[in-house]
Amino acid sequence: MRIVIILLLLANITLYLFTRLDTGSGEAILLQDQVQPDKIKLLTPQEVAALGPGKVAALADVCVEWGPFSDPDRVRASTELEPLALGRLMSQKRVDYDNGYWVNMGPFASRATAENRVAEMRRQGVKEMSIADAPKSQFAVSFGNFYSEAAATAYADQLARLGITLAKVERRTQPVSQTLIVVRDPQQSVMSRLRDLSAQYPGTDLRTTACERAS
Repeated sequence: MRIVIILLLLANITLYLFTRLDTGSGEAILLQDQVQPDKIKLLTPQEVAALGPGKVAALADVCVEWGPFSDPDRVRASTELEPLALGRLMSQKRVDYDNGYWVNMGPFASRATAENRVAEMRRQGVKEMSIADAPKSQFAVSFGNFYSEAAATAYADQLARLGITLAKVERRTQPVSQTLIVVRDPQQSVMSRLRDLSAQYPGTDLRTTACERAS
């Protein structure tokens, strides 16, 4: 009887040790199959950008920059994105370019004359305007600065459709400040909408990049 008990005890110990060893090696093999550091590659911002907007929805922590925009176009583009309810996923970034184009009207002999013209154009539906200094102590009405000639010309055409036919496009030699609209981790539906809208804003494009870290 004692021999039977000893044999059962040894059998239980052997089974226990086998189970522990098998479990350990099985988990090790499973972990080795799942985590393979040599096959993990971190993409640089340049490599992320090379993927193109079409693949960006499948990635995490990737941003799409749309622009650049003058102030009038920035307001209009932001309004068109409101139905997407992006919330904190959308932000704006100011960028400066060495030169650009200016849509303006004038010159006017006095500030009062320029202000009267601005009041008339507001009644015609133009919202974004400001009074700017012009040569020879005169004044001009500025409709905004643009990074590209295509964007400036497109906006002048838009003004013409409102009846503002005297607006002209001129090149600027001083720095021009513009805005990029930044969307973080966009879904495919958001990317489709951005592509559609980008085609309606001459001089803008979409660029994928690594998201900037919050300071």
